[in-house]
Amino acid sequence: MNKPLQIGDLTAPIPVIQGGMGVGISLSGLAGAVAKAGGIGIISTAQIGFRKEEYSTDPLAANLEAIGEEIGKAKAVAEGGIVGVNIMVATTDYELYVKAAVEAGADLVVSGAGLPMNLPELTAGSRTKIAPIVSSKKAASVIIRQWQRKYHRLPDLVVIEGPYAGGHLGFDKDYLEKLISREIPEDDFDREVQDIISYVREVEAEHQTKIPVVVGGGIFDRQDMEHYMAMGAHGVQVATRFVATYECDADERYKQAYVDATAEDIVLVKSPVGMPGRAIRNEFMKRVEAGERLMGPCRHCVKTCKPATTPYCISQALINAALGKVEEGLIFCGGHVDRVKEIVSVEDVMRSFA
Repeated sequence: MNKPLQIGDLTAPIPVIQGGMGVGISLSGLAGAVAKAGGIGIISTAQIGFRKEEYSTDPLAANLEAIGEEIGKAKAVAEGGIVGVNIMVATTDYELYVKAAVEAGADLVVSGAGLPMNLPELTAGSRTKIAPIVSSKKAASVIIRQWQRKYHRLPDLVVIEGPYAGGHLGFDKDYLEKLISREIPEDDFDREVQDIISYVREVEAEHQTKIPVVVGGGIFDRQDMEHYMAMGAHGVQVATRFVATYECDADERYKQAYVDATAEDIVLVKSPVGMPGRAIRNEFMKRVEAGERLMGPCRHCVKTCKPATTPYCISQALINAALGKVEEGLIFCGGHVDRVKEIVSVEDVMRSFA
């Protein structure tokens, strides 16, 4: 049996964090079910209010209101389990999103797609735990040193996200392509994982504290988990496998796209966010690859997007997919989505890691 994941005064009996998946993929249904089953459920705040009536005229207000609503619903399902949120640093009005999550009682804020340098300030005085997502020892060091120096605060948890993760990736596209072509060994990133874990252990020793580390990116089963636990990780982050569950908040056609995907369907995409991403190649991606521009009304979702020149609106593309318009939208996925063969329950997935 694996040890529970302990984050300060929070305990997850099964050391699995469900990765945050926007837009509309990991909301209260999925996060609440994972938390109830003994893991940590994570709601993605990315365009979280897209189903609300006022979203078309005031997306910020709709999103901020939906944060509180989704956290409340997830906690009701979780029955005392741990419910957190994933908030991208690249989010426009990032600070407002974090504060809304804290006010709504989020147990944990996980933050990547940029360096969350001011996260301690935004959560000060609350019981909300904070966790940066990093893909290198350098990023971990920069964040931790800044938090120590400016806020006298350390992370409650560190999430390492590897190159086989889904969605936006904190890696150079050339590196990702070399991994795919096997010019670089498949386990190349393990050295970076070990370096990050060793660095966090040094910080722990210096400050006489405990900072758990979890590893995500391509995690599918207990064997994958035990690989990283043997390296010193305290748990894993799992996302792709949770999409093909009854409780996932996405449309059934979105889930089926995961079940149907083959290794040949997985592609790297250039995201308007400015980072490479991993997705399932569909008609939408073919149109983008052909040079077609698919830009609608700007939703002001991320700071790094340039509406005048971006090839497509990532918010609308993700919304279309979440609503089941799978050939008209962007379907982010992990590098091992081809291992998904059927739609099961969250309980089934969690049991495979217990």
